[in-house]
Formats: sequence, C-alpha cells, structure tokens
Amino acid sequence: MADCYGFRTGMVFRLAAFVAVVTSSITLIASDAPARTSRPNIILIYADDIGYGDLSCYGATRVQTPNVDRVAKGGLRFTDGHCTSATCTPSRYSMLTGEYAWRKKGTGVLPGDAPLIIEPNRMTLATVLKKAGYRTGVVGKWHLGLGRTGMDWNGEIKPGPLNLGFDECFLMPATGDRVPCVYVENQRVLGLDPQDPIQVRFGQKIGNEPTGKENPDLLTMHPSHGHDQTIVNGVSRIGFMTGGKAARWNDQEMADVFVDRAKSFVTRHHKTTPNEPFFLYFATHDIHVPRLPHPRFLGKSGMGPRGDALLQFDWAVGEILDQLDRLKLTDNTMVIISSDNGPVIDDGYKDDAVALLNGHQPAGSLRGGKYSNFEGGTRVPFIIRWPARIKPGVSEALVCQIDFMASFAAMTGQTYDKATAPDTQETLAAFLGESPQGRQALVEHAGLLSMRHGTWKLIEKSKGPKRSAGTNTELGNDPDVQLYDLRTDLGETTNVAEMHPDKVAEMRKLLEGIRNAEVRVTP
Repeated sequence: MADCYGFRTGMVFRLAAFVAVVTSSITLIASDAPARTSRPNIILIYADDIGYGDLSCYGATRVQTPNVDRVAKGGLRFTDGHCTSATCTPSRYSMLTGEYAWRKKGTGVLPGDAPLIIEPNRMTLATVLKKAGYRTGVVGKWHLGLGRTGMDWNGEIKPGPLNLGFDECFLMPATGDRVPCVYVENQRVLGLDPQDPIQVRFGQKIGNEPTGKENPDLLTMHPSHGHDQTIVNGVSRIGFMTGGKAARWNDQEMADVFVDRAKSFVTRHHKTTPNEPFFLYFATHDIHVPRLPHPRFLGKSGMGPRGDALLQFDWAVGEILDQLDRLKLTDNTMVIISSDNGPVIDDGYKDDAVALLNGHQPAGSLRGGKYSNFEGGTRVPFIIRWPARIKPGVSEALVCQIDFMASFAAMTGQTYDKATAPDTQETLAAFLGESPQGRQALVEHAGLLSMRHGTWKLIEKSKGPKRSAGTNTELGNDPDVQLYDLRTDLGETTNVAEMHPDKVAEMRKLLEGIRNAEVRVTP
C-alpha cells in the first residue's frame, strides 16, 4: 500500500535483505542484553521550531538562554542530536511510536481537525514507561490528531493521549496558527459554554466570524502568506472556527498556562505518590508562529517577537528546574531538552523576525532549517541532564529522539513491541554518556529521505524547488544525488558524490534496505 510519500507498508518485517547491507553494530530491534534497571523521573521538554544555533549553550550570542545553559552545564550536550523529520507532526509521531513516520500514510503536518493518527492502544513511549510504574502526563502542543474523523468538539474528545499510555493530558490540539484555538483537558474542551458550541472546518468557511482575508482592518498581526482565515485575538489562523468564545485561549498567556500545568503535574504526583516516578512530556509552543510572548518578555531580546519568545522558552525551562529544586527532585530527575525540527524565521506572519535577526544564526553553522533536507532540518539542540547518573560533558555521538523508546525500555527493564516500533534502537549508553557511540545510521526526512551513515550524509535526487516559496528555506533539492563529508564540511557546501561513487552506492543500498523493509503495523 503506497503512503503519502510513495513508500510501502507491508505485513512482515524482512530483515534478511537489510542485514546484508547493514553493519552488525546497527540494530533495528530491541537489544536482548540484560536490562539496566533504574527509574529516574523523566521530563522531556520538547521545543517547537528551535534551531541548533538558537541557544547560547550552542553558540548563540545575540540571545542568552541561561536556564537551558544550566541543563547543559549539569548534563550532556549532544552536537549530533536529531529529530527524525524536518516538520513537527512526523517528528512527534516517530518519537512516541519508535517508527519512522514516512512508513505510514497520513503522518504529514496535520490540520487542526485531524483524527488521531496513532492507533489507540498501540504501544508508545508513554506505554513503556507506564508499564515500568511511571505516572505519565503530557502538557502543551499535541498535533497528532484527536478523536475520529468528523469529531464533535462539544462532547468527549477521544481517542487521544489517554488511549496511548498517558494518564492525563492538557493540550493545544494542533498549533497556535490553526483552529480550534482552545485547550483540551483530558477528553473535553476546557471552559466550553454548552450554549456556544464549537464548529471547526478546514477548506470551506463555516459561520460568520471575520477572517483575515475579508477583514484585515481587525488584525493586530498580519499574515505574510496564508494564515488569513478565522480571526482569534486579532490574529487570523489557518482554518475556520465559530463558537466556543469562552473557551478560546489567550496567546500571550499560553506559556504561563502550560508551565503552571506542568508544575502542577510534578508537584501533585510527588506529594501524593512520592515513591512513584513520573514521566512528563512538556511540549512548549513559544517559538512557533504566531509569536505572541507574554508582555513581560516584549522587547527584551532586541530581536523582535521571535527573540522574545526564545527568552520566554528559557524562562519556562527555568520554572521547571526551580520546581525540581524546591521539591528536592533534581538529583534523580532526567531532564531532556530538544526540538521537533530546525528553525524557521518567516513562517506566515509579518513579525519582523527576518529583519531583526541582527546577525543571529538560528541554525548555527548548519545549512537549511525547518522543511529542509540539509542538516539544519533535523539536527537540533539535544541535552540530557540526570545528576545522579550522567557526568557533565559534550558528546559527538549520533543520537535520535526515535530511540527514547528502546533506550528507556532498557533503562527500566521493560520490553516493547518490535513489530510496531521497528526503527527505535537502544542507545542508552550514549544517552548516559557512557559510550561515545550512538547510532551508525539514521534516516532524515523532509519529503525526501536523506541518509546519515557515520559522518557521511546522502541526499536523494529531486526535481523539487530549491527554496520554499513561503519561508524561503533552502530545501536541499537537487537533480543530482548529493554526498557530504560532515567531518570537514558541516555546512554541506561541497557535494563530493562524484569523488566517492563507492560511498554513494553503499549508502543508497543501505537507504533502500531501510526504506523497503516491510513492517507490520497493528493496533
């Protein structure tokens, strides 16, 4: 069956052809080695659209992020850490399921009314940790769909995170620039007035509420491309929404709301069940458009709303760290900071983000960003701090978020479903700083598939555009195959494919072996 990227999903995971081209050190299934049991609390702070060069611990100078730096100074900062995809929905899917999103149809960037794209009751990262005795919660951006097709937002919203191993959730259903602009707590819209029911539609207008296209005079922030439909809080969004006025969020208060909910989760479960570890997936939204940070951050960065939103994200990290300190949980809590994709500057609104960069390089020395096949699309900040176990330092290991499932299963003495999570690998020793070796190979995804093998990078041929029409991101498309030696050319400036035909052939064969492996996906 062909999916949206033209790749096949089958019924049996064929390892024979793959093993012929993969070194023995590459493992696509769970390790059978004796489990290293330990149960730290885990807080995964998952940023949105933060690039490799956006944080001061990764070299940023125009903006300072002292709280993220606290985590880096006390933990392990990875210089070759990755999400799986250069856009948000597929990265989140892969991280939670242990399966590359390109294997499954319908895992591209979702509209706000999309049904849940992870099968209910399928094993996820949250399921693995719940089996290990963790209390599990998710706070913040979801963007993996909710309910079923044609769902009524005025009743119970299910299936959702509670069917995927999470004990509780407090969510933004999709993104800030997409309707519905409401919070969902567990299985209901928070604060909904039943006399003012919500209706949501994409592609065709619903109701009589003003839109950015028809009523630009009502806007406090104007779109640069798209984003001209229903107006909420003076900002036009993607999609149409009517009703639910009492339940609509205030964009400027969103970070405070999410931080309060995250801190409440930690405090509540520490006080009621102090011997029970917890897993909090804290998915922030600050840097994603529309960038409307709280007034206390406005003008503080000197870089406009995007820079101010970076400061707000850093504040959120600091609030979590301070809470752990107050509760004396710091020593045995693993704090992970990473991002769902690389950076984007103009992603649909006129907020002067490009004009006010002032020399700041959101992707650092990397090429590309969000939507790109170059390293800037998926190589992101990746920091792990666990004072009781991890020695501070810097690691060059190739690591990926998709490996949280296999690695945390090993750490907590659990197993996982190898059939539905075929791509997660156990790299726990690298995550803990006990080995300089992570993955040997990684598939990077931005519409095309790219291949990392050690420090080599292969990008498939493409006749697609060189740059994104809206964001002006360099996409990495080229009619010729591209090969880069990242040891000497981290910025991917010199294509050496003609100089190394054997390496190109080797990596193409490896990529095909991974792409054509048939995976049985079951509920």
